[in-house]
Amino acid sequence: MTASTATMTGVILPGNSTVEFREYPVPEPGHGQVLVAMKASSICGSDIRAIYREHLGKGPEGYQGVIAGHEPCGQIIKVGPGCKQFKAGDRVVIYHISGCGVCDECKHGYMISCRSEHRAAYGWQRDGGHAAFLLAEENTCVKLPDSLTYVDGALCACGFGTAYEALRRMQVSGQDNLLITGLGPVGLAAAMLGRALGAVKIIGTDLSEGRMALASKLGLVDHCVKADDGALDAIMRLTNGRGCEASIDCSGAAPARLLALQGTRDWGRCAYVGEGGTVDFEVSKYLIHKQITLFGSWVTSLKHLEELVERLDRWGLHPDATSDVRLPLEKAADAYQLAAGGQTGKVCIVFE
Repeated sequence: MTASTATMTGVILPGNSTVEFREYPVPEPGHGQVLVAMKASSICGSDIRAIYREHLGKGPEGYQGVIAGHEPCGQIIKVGPGCKQFKAGDRVVIYHISGCGVCDECKHGYMISCRSEHRAAYGWQRDGGHAAFLLAEENTCVKLPDSLTYVDGALCACGFGTAYEALRRMQVSGQDNLLITGLGPVGLAAAMLGRALGAVKIIGTDLSEGRMALASKLGLVDHCVKADDGALDAIMRLTNGRGCEASIDCSGAAPARLLALQGTRDWGRCAYVGEGGTVDFEVSKYLIHKQITLFGSWVTSLKHLEELVERLDRWGLHPDATSDVRLPLEKAADAYQLAAGGQTGKVCIVFE
C-alpha cells in the first residue's frame, strides 16, 4: 500500500467531553513540508479548557474540527521538494504554530503571536498529532537530541516551552527563591526548569493532593503548600517573611494568581502563564507599592524551543518524568478524561 492510498485514524474533539475517531488518507508532503511518523502526542490544558469540554475559542483559539493534538513529536519519514534542513530519519519536535512567516512576530520566531489569517496551529486550525502521521512545515521542526525521548520532545512542544519562556523572561537564577502556584503539568515543568536555572528554594502550591505528592516524589519542589486560606502565611514562614523573588502562576485560577502576587517579594517578578479566567486584586497594595514586575507570557518562540531542547540535553534532564499517564491512540477517550480530571501529571498518547 502506498502513502497516497494508505489511511490512518485520527482523533477529533466534538466539544462535548468526548473524542471521535475518523479515518483520513495519509498526507503527502508538499513544497517545504515533511511527513512525520508520530511517536508521542501529549494533551495540553488548553485543549481541555477550550476544545474538549466545549468549543470556546475564536481566532487563534478557534478549533476548526481538525485532528487534535498540538504537542507532537516524531520521526520524519518523507520530505517534500524544497526542504533545506531535515531528511527522512530525523527526530523532531514540532513547534505547534505555523505562522505567515513574514510579520514581525514570525520573523522573531514568535509564531504564537502571528495575527495573519494564514496562521494555523497544529491541532486547532490544521491537523495535529493525534494520528499516526502529521504533515508539518519544515520551518516548524526542531531537531530532537538523541539523549531525549519522544515523550520529552512532545512535552517541550508547548508545556515545557511555556514554562521556559516565562522563567527566561524573569531571568530566574541562583539569586532567587521561586514560587509556583499550580502543580499541574506546566507547574511541574516550571519546577524542573527553575531548579536547572539555579533557583535556591522552590515552593509549590496546589489544591490537589495527588499533584502535590507527584511534585514531592519527583523532587521538583522543596516545599508543597496546600492552596487554602493558610497558604500565604506558610509561604511567608518559608521565606523569613519576605516572599519569593520570582513567582509563576500556572493554574489560571483567580485565587492562585492573587497568591502568586502576594507571595512575591518586594521588587520581585511574577509571571502569569495559566490560561483563561480572570483575576481581581488591589493594584496599589499588591503590585504598585511592592514594585513588582508582572509578566504575561504566552508559549515560547521557535528559537527558545531550540534553546530549551539543547539545554535539556546539556543538563541531562527528562521532562518525561512528569508524564505519569501514557496511553495508545485507541484509548484517547481515557486519556482526555484523565487529563480533564486535573489530578495527574502530564497525559501523553504514545505510538510505540
